[in-house]
Amino acid sequence: MPTNPARKTRAAEAARQRREKLRAKGMREIRIWVPDTRAPGFAEEARRQSLAVANSPGEKEDIAFVEAITASWDE
Repeated sequence: MPTNPARKTRAAEAARQRREKLRAKGMREIRIWVPDTRAPGFAEEARRQSLAVANSPGEKEDIAFVEAITASWDE
């Protein structure tokens, strides 16, 4: 499937302009990698880790910490 170089140029220019507008508003672009929740084994690993926390001797302190740092998210 042939590609149109002019189309790529227009898309790149539109993206550049969009980034400039956002920067002018005080925004900064970041890119992060996160676990793919659709990946095989993800659910099993998430369960394993949550059970490890739930069954750890420091579980109450761990939960208190998470609740303390996320309290403002509810507002």
